[in-house]
Amino acid sequence: MRSFPATSPVLAASAVLALAVPAKAEEPPLKVLATVGMIADIAQQVAGDCATVQTLMGPGVDPHYYSARPSDVRAIAEAELIFYVDQSLEERLAETLDRFRDRTPTLGLAGAAFADTDLLEDPDEPGATDPHLWMDVQRWARIAPVIADAIADQRPGCAADMAENTMTLTAQLDALHHWLGEAIATIPEGQRLLVTAHDAFYYFADAYGVEASEAIEGISTTTEASIADIREVADFVIERGVPAVFVETTVSPRTVQALVAEVQSRGGDVVIGGELFSDAMGDSGTPEGSYIGMMRANAITIVTALGGALPDWPDALQGWADHWGISH
Repeated sequence: MRSFPATSPVLAASAVLALAVPAKAEEPPLKVLATVGMIADIAQQVAGDCATVQTLMGPGVDPHYYSARPSDVRAIAEAELIFYVDQSLEERLAETLDRFRDRTPTLGLAGAAFADTDLLEDPDEPGATDPHLWMDVQRWARIAPVIADAIADQRPGCAADMAENTMTLTAQLDALHHWLGEAIATIPEGQRLLVTAHDAFYYFADAYGVEASEAIEGISTTTEASIADIREVADFVIERGVPAVFVETTVSPRTVQALVAEVQSRGGDVVIGGELFSDAMGDSGTPEGSYIGMMRANAITIVTALGGALPDWPDALQGWADHWGISH
């Protein structure tokens, strides 16, 4: 598998490449397939007109559980470039991706964009890594130049435009990253406690000052939570006085509902604070159907439920807000 540096040579050599290769208009858009929307949105913004990016798994789909359907196999076979996160995320899809790897460039971004020291370990499985990297915006921004390099391998005439797109996107994501940190910091100390359905938020907690992140299910959702798991998290909620817990769009709400019932049966006071986007973005055509909008929505839900107050939306992202008709 090709290894790509975090600092892309596309950015350094774009002017030279622009003179040395044919204009991009002479080449059709590259057919790119991304397993999840968090990759696809970044890839399309980086590629611009140089690629058409298809998403394999849509809103509400759990990538841990997802198995390839016949239509997916066709999409994989027709793709000219494939991006996925890591086989610890797309667990049941891994075998299908491996079958096509020899004939189609296939890139696992966790391995291509990050060193082992950049990855958090699965606390329940020593030696295994946590694949939910997109929950830290500054980390996730590092996939953009890697994607640009991979597309430029097949569309070298696009290198200069993609370098510019990457710099623009990186600036937007940097603004989002700092806004998220400011938002979480408004939650009173002692209440920056994030309790969710499954362990998808360790990177978020690490990046933005969440004091503790607890979940009923582990990093993978392929095993069901037990009564003991629910009681253990209920102990945490009661002991720390957690005011709100959260369901996720890709996980059944039943376990969180059972957690709330367990806490309340013991005299505790907790509510469901809302629904978070963890392993999938929102519906296409909505702000939450974009990566920036997904992270913004999560911050609004968490900060509101845990007693914080949202800071002003950054000027660097006002164009994004205007596009969606969002007023701050």
